Amino acid sequence: MKRIRLRVAYDGTNYCGWQIQPNGITIEEVLNKAITKLTKVETAVIGASRTDSGVHALGNVAVFDTESTIPPERFSYALNQRLPEDIVVVASDEVPLDWHPRYQDVSKTYEYHVIHTRIPDPTRRLTNYFVSYPLDIETMRKAASYLEGTHDFVSFCNIRTNVEDTVRTVYSLEVLTKGDQITFRIRGNGFLYNMVRIIVGTLLRVGRGFYTPEQVKEILEAKNRKSAGVTAPPHGLMLMEIEYKDSETSASQSGENKGRK
Repeated sequence: MKRIRLRVAYDGTNYCGWQIQPNGITIEEVLNKAITKLTKVETAVIGASRTDSGVHALGNVAVFDTESTIPPERFSYALNQRLPEDIVVVASDEVPLDWHPRYQDVSKTYEYHVIHTRIPDPTRRLTNYFVSYPLDIETMRKAASYLEGTHDFVSFCNIRTNVEDTVRTVYSLEVLTKGDQITFRIRGNGFLYNMVRIIVGTLLRVGRGFYTPEQVKEILEAKNRKSAGVTAPPHGLMLMEIEYKDSETSASQSGENKGRK
């Protein structure tokens, strides 16, 4: 028996998120069917990040156990022949049998993509959130700085979040611009349910002038979801990279091996 790790990229537009559920097709379900068809053995993957419906990824991670004689690095090629065009296994390798994609010392990087124009761009509508109203970029950057570090982010998570510990560390939160594109790039040791999208929704309200940057600090300290902004739509969100600190490889958009996740 061996454990195979997959780095998976996908366009989440047509899927009800990562995790298998009864109300629609999911990324996990499609992967399980492809692996089962390839190995002729019923197989279920374990995923690192359970992205929501409509959310995209360039670097999600999953593992599965198999007795197949296919070389670990060849699973990516074999599976891509059996997967739809909107799901791609970017790389595959072997890890120890006790290696778990969620129970590791990790950092995750998400990006939220916004098109900031007067008229929508239909060619980018599936992976970007269209915003036409004026935004103050520098004010959003100042507000974002209050969210960096280790905090209780209960104000920035969905009220249905079923976790006891809502403390997370945000290593960096950048507001980047290039042409009509605004990118909110956040890197942390983990994220609560809807946390990134609520942060983005709140920062956009700062950019519009509804909140001051200092009020974002107050929202954080309030520990009350009702004090924060609306949840930004899912289609602008993309899981870019997962780095494993105790591993020689990472799962990222680059496709290259490097230290930690």
